[in-house]
Amino acid sequence: MSKPQQLTILGATGSIGSSTLDIIRLNPQRYRVFAITAQQSVEKMRLLCEEFSPTYAVLVDKAAADALRAQLGKQSTTVVLAGTDALCDVCRDDRVDTVMAAIVGAAGLLPTLAAIDADKRVLLANKEALVMSGDLFIKRLRQSKAILLPVDSEHNAIFQSLPLKAQQRLGYCPLEELGINKLLLTGSGGPFLNAPLASLDDVTPEQACNHPNWSMGRKISVDSATMMNKGLEYIEARWLFDTRQDQIEVVIHPQSVIHSMVQYIDGSVIAQMGLPDMKTPIAYAMSYPERINSGVKALDFSLLKDFTFQQPDFERFPCLKLAIDACYQGQSATTALNAANEVSVAAFLANRIRFTDIAKINEQVLQRIGHGHTRSIDDILEVDVKAREYSHTIIAGVST
Repeated sequence: MSKPQQLTILGATGSIGSSTLDIIRLNPQRYRVFAITAQQSVEKMRLLCEEFSPTYAVLVDKAAADALRAQLGKQSTTVVLAGTDALCDVCRDDRVDTVMAAIVGAAGLLPTLAAIDADKRVLLANKEALVMSGDLFIKRLRQSKAILLPVDSEHNAIFQSLPLKAQQRLGYCPLEELGINKLLLTGSGGPFLNAPLASLDDVTPEQACNHPNWSMGRKISVDSATMMNKGLEYIEARWLFDTRQDQIEVVIHPQSVIHSMVQYIDGSVIAQMGLPDMKTPIAYAMSYPERINSGVKALDFSLLKDFTFQQPDFERFPCLKLAIDACYQGQSATTALNAANEVSVAAFLANRIRFTDIAKINEQVLQRIGHGHTRSIDDILEVDVKAREYSHTIIAGVST
């Protein structure tokens, strides 16, 4: 057997990072944890360092890094680093084979690009990297020798349903050349698919985070409830699979068993199915083109009931419509929308605004900030900052 892959796990204490570590536990001969990162989760990082003995542990927050260093003590072989620059360093290190990009939000953009530029195998779970910088990201990918593999269950499902040629040319493979008619991006509709519209004003954070099928972090759970998550995935799919507007469609599938589909010009539809567990797409991305044990049970078709599908209701899910429209307005629009959404969701989770205010704030920011051209990463980060500042201004008015 070849030597173990050396992994850097960005966002090791989050949902995706934790599932990645579970798969490593099941396949210890194939993988070694080179570096783990987090924002400020000192206790969780201490336990992971003691279990996996990574070469590096990075905490973005300096005080948290100092605390972790003190807790590990001089006997530990793990070097503790702090800051965003350190995140990038543990992605581009020559000893690293694979980077799991699982930091939620805009904070994951720069380290993910660092991994691309360093020709790593990048497992992309951070959809914001493509939402914020899709065109520039794909150009950087084409200029590198990096291998990009999607981790989001929907994009991973589409990837598995594509011909090999498309898998090897992510971001720049015209679908019609391969006989592909359309990508069908499925979404559950979240916990409020059938709730009375009038009741959405009174939704609590706990209700929004109570997803009927998936176990996810709080921010992503709220995004699923508003279907902004599907909107961000739509934008990501547009860049990953080089689609035109008529080549991608969102379909509501409440059971979350079919994770997405590819429709071919001969009438065939190829779908990827499985239990709603992120370990399946993570394991596939980690082992591609092989397959390994993910710890997920196989579907028992005798227990499956009806599969239902419907078109999304944009009155119920205005965030989804905002994202689809922003996708074709340009990079400033998608960057501004993503930033506004991160700020508004955080405000909702802190009980500062109502659930329905999220879409209203996102729309206001998009109208004010989502114009103009972005020619560089610095331009994108500037739009991101302006959108966040304006979002906070709006929220201050809403919550007073």
